[in-house]
Amino acid sequence: MKLKPSILDEYSKERSAIPLVKPHNFMHPDDHLILEDESGRVTLAGAIPPAAFVTGVVVALHGKETSAGNFLVEDVLEAGLPPQTALSSADEDKYVVFVSGLSVGSGTFNPLQFQLLIDHITGHLGDENEQSIASNIVRVVVAGNSVHISPRFVNGQTVASKDQSRIAEPIKELDIMLTQLVASLPVDIMPGCNDPANFSLPQQPLHRCLFSGASTYNTFSSCSNPHQFELDSVQFLGTSGQNIDDLYKYSDAKDKLEFMERTLRWRHLAPTAPNSLGCYPYTDKDPFLVESCPHVYFVGNQDRYETRLLEGPEKQKVRLICIPRFSESGVAVMLNLRNLECSTLSFSTSFDA
Repeated sequence: MKLKPSILDEYSKERSAIPLVKPHNFMHPDDHLILEDESGRVTLAGAIPPAAFVTGVVVALHGKETSAGNFLVEDVLEAGLPPQTALSSADEDKYVVFVSGLSVGSGTFNPLQFQLLIDHITGHLGDENEQSIASNIVRVVVAGNSVHISPRFVNGQTVASKDQSRIAEPIKELDIMLTQLVASLPVDIMPGCNDPANFSLPQQPLHRCLFSGASTYNTFSSCSNPHQFELDSVQFLGTSGQNIDDLYKYSDAKDKLEFMERTLRWRHLAPTAPNSLGCYPYTDKDPFLVESCPHVYFVGNQDRYETRLLEGPEKQKVRLICIPRFSESGVAVMLNLRNLECSTLSFSTSFDA
């Protein structure tokens, strides 16, 4: 890929008076795909668009070698959706609320907006119908980027004593608000790229000592990223968004839901790791393999809310959910466990909204 970042470009940028402009997407018309295994590599041509694949995908190809030494692809076989466990029938409505991108401490964070969400979930807001629905919320999932710490405090330099309290302020404010939630229902919090957690995937859970108030409740659960759990026989799988954002840089799709669908068909959550996405080096087993098809696949910190029901050839059904950044949109997502239907919870504090 011609536009892919290079350490040599970074070096030349430092020595050049004209800064290099980094594109948001590194695709180029001259890009081509290469098939590689232990024996070597060969350039691919034919019915396999480079924009539909990324480095790290395992596929089977049918075709023939050309006189130019390339492999002319006639058919592509992907792994496809993995097998899925059957859902048990449910008679009553139960809801799971997803929220991401709270960014407590940033300029876009609105404390009143988040407090409205908390009051709605805990049943202190709305009419009788809304309070009845809120009483059936069984879990809240916070999908990453919950706090925002100024970059000048995390540049590797020694932090002055007067600034140390500023670093902790967003975390303390988040803890106060989470304590209100965990006092009423279970809450899962996942780390994101902006949170005080390790950079490489899989990100380890945020340390409980960061949440001195919320961690005293057994309903508080600090989880890893990616996060997998089961609730009333419904299998959930989700990330804080890094894997899908990285796919957007190196391939093309009509929307983020298509990227999510591809990761399921490839049976791999983060195929670009470690090539362009940081991950911990595993030798025995790849932790990002999708061995069982989830019923709900969610991704946090996206530009807008999107959802679709994906159906597989073996009667798999997966609810795909893109969760928008709450600090920018004021939107949380609510899922009904009975029928996997989605709806949004929108909050605004402006009079013209």
